[in-house]
Amino acid sequence: MGSKNKLKRFKENETFGNVLQPTREEVVSGQFPNKGKWNEFFGNDNPIVLELGCGKGEYTIGLAKQNGDKNFIGIDIKGARFWRGAKTAIEEDIKNAAFIRSQIELIDHLFEQDEVSEIWITFPDPQIKYKRTKHRLTNALFLEKYKTILKEEGTVNLKTDSEFMHGYTLGLLHGSGLEVLYANHDVYKNEGSPREVLEIQTYYERQYLEKGKPITYIKFRVH
Repeated sequence: MGSKNKLKRFKENETFGNVLQPTREEVVSGQFPNKGKWNEFFGNDNPIVLELGCGKGEYTIGLAKQNGDKNFIGIDIKGARFWRGAKTAIEEDIKNAAFIRSQIELIDHLFEQDEVSEIWITFPDPQIKYKRTKHRLTNALFLEKYKTILKEEGTVNLKTDSEFMHGYTLGLLHGSGLEVLYANHDVYKNEGSPREVLEIQTYYERQYLEKGKPITYIKFRVH
């Protein structure tokens, strides 16, 4: 994507009512006004679902269309990417979808304790190198953050093409005694995968499928 296109998207994001772009300082210092008040933002008391590292926002938008009784928020630091999802939500009048431009490690500053009902992690960078493990979205530190913001019965969904990420996460969950509700190492070949796992595909997922890569999925609890 050219720099002109990026600048155009950044400027357009600033005009979208469904996009929030707080500064890191604002979030960390506790001045982010939406924390604990997301139901006021959406104007209802419906459950809140997050997509972390949302990219173009395919899951945020796809799930919002399928579930009018829930609110969906995509989070990514790359605003030029989720511009597509935010614009689609406006064009199609999808009022239960929003986007935050922020680093994912700040989620416990963006949401209050027990404020979130479900989390989706779709095709994250597996961060295979040892020095990068602190950025792995299912490491122990992130699981603690999810535990803080998720309700007691809240769930986390991990959909990835990385067999490493799938195995690493399962090992961590089992080792921590956390409940794995469903696990599948090839969702399109094995029966029983949830509808939303099969029906919604991201841009990257379609590329992986064209290359014949199996897509894995885990649903689990952190409480």
